[in-house]
Formats: sequence, structure tokens, C-alpha cells
Amino acid sequence: MPTVTTRDGVEIFYKDWGSGRPVVFIHGWPLNADAWEDQLKLVADHGFRGVAHDRRGHGRSAQPWTGYDFDTFADDLNDLINALDLRDVTLVGHSMGGGELARYIGRHGTDRVGKALLLSAIPPLMLKTDSNPEGVPAEVFDSIRGGILKERSQFWKDFAPAFFGANRPGNSVTQGNLDIYWLLAMQQSIKAGVDCVTAFAETDFTEDLKKFDVPTLVVHGDDDQIVPIDATGRKTAQIVPGAVLKVYEGAGHGISVVPGEKERFNQDLLEFLRS
Repeated sequence: MPTVTTRDGVEIFYKDWGSGRPVVFIHGWPLNADAWEDQLKLVADHGFRGVAHDRRGHGRSAQPWTGYDFDTFADDLNDLINALDLRDVTLVGHSMGGGELARYIGRHGTDRVGKALLLSAIPPLMLKTDSNPEGVPAEVFDSIRGGILKERSQFWKDFAPAFFGANRPGNSVTQGNLDIYWLLAMQQSIKAGVDCVTAFAETDFTEDLKKFDVPTLVVHGDDDQIVPIDATGRKTAQIVPGAVLKVYEGAGHGISVVPGEKERFNQDLLEFLRS
């Protein structure tokens, strides 16, 4: 399997499909690079080079005991981009991956970045606070950590419907969507699972977003039950200079794989890459 070794000796698995201007896909929690298969093939079929990695503690990457914070994730991404010598990269981050994208730009700048796309992404801040009343209450994150620790396999099965919007009338979520979510989630270590909840709940990316100086597209569903648009996508579009916000009416969190939503996103992705 293709891997890169990070500066602290962690093996990071990645996929590298096609040729042309690179598009690096950064997956959400608790998934891995396989969540981007549709988009990897799409961009490779249309003259781009699609790259996606498994975050440390996820999928086929190593499972160290430490390093489940966004500074480390951003530095892992930097190690991957440098190892493959990628330039003029379009970064695409879903959910937690959007935080990784933002912190990468915050720490490493945009010398190698041409564009950024944040999909259902967690910046600027997920946690509900006095200054972020639209955020998610701390008790919700406590419940998620508790569910993982109690019996993670069943927790993932119970969590999946809200992730995709399968609990909404008239939804187009498939059993396959729910099944692959469970499968990929079970490849994440329990340590990474719990620690990442704390990281994506409490990390504030406001200062990172202010450092964006590349064309940025923000895509978010207005029925996202996992990452509320009013706390995240709408605020991100206000903070990032010149960002374009596309709101998918009625869409949930798993936009890139749910039938109907996926096709719309794929079209928007290609248009953004070609613009």
C-alpha cells in the first residue's frame, strides 16, 4: 500500500489516481479515504489528479496513541503534500476534514494551494458558547464519546441515520450509505474516535479562516443534523474573504454520497475546479 511517513514516524496511507492538477480530498470523522471514491474517480476521469489519505488512527494508516489534534493533522497533511510534491492543489475537506484544511492553511499557508472547498465543514467552531450560541451543546459531545466507549459498533449504526438524513421524510439515503458508514467507522481506532470528538468540538478555526487568500467554495446542507450550518458554513463564508456559499436545501451531512445530493455536489466540484 502507498504510504508516507510523517515527521514523527507515523505511516499515512493514501490513494493517488489520475494525472493533472492535484485535488486532495480530506475525509470526515469517523471515515477514511474510501468515503471519497466517487469523487476521486470523477476528477481522475476529467483530467485531474485525485489524492486522498486516511487520517492517523483511521482506515489503513497507523494508529498511534497520541496526535489526535488539528495541529498534528495539519502537519500530517503537509507531510503528504510535500512528499508527493503537490502544487497548485485544490483542497477539499468534508466535516472534520474541513477543520484539517483550515488548520493546514493557518499553519502552512497557501504556497502550494490554489483553491479550497469546505463541504459540511466544522469551522469556525462547533461548540456552543456564549459567543457561539448557534453551536452544539457540550452534552451532545459527551454523549457521542460515551456511545463510542459503551459499544461502538452499535453506536455507529444508531448514529448513521442522522449523519445522512435517513430519519427525514422522503429522503433518498440508501441502505448502502448506512452500511459503508458502519464499515469505515469500525476501521477507526477507539482512541482516535474519542479523541477526535474533543478535537472537532473544541477547536476554534477563526484565525485560520482569516488567513485564506485563495478562491474558496463553502457547500453546506441547511438540514445538516451533525454540523449545523448557522454555526459553521454561514459563518465561514462571512470570515473567508471572497468565499462563495452554496446552500443545499434540505440536504444533510453526507452530501457527497447520498443519491441526488451527490450528483449536484459532483457538478459543483467540477465547475469549481475548472473555474
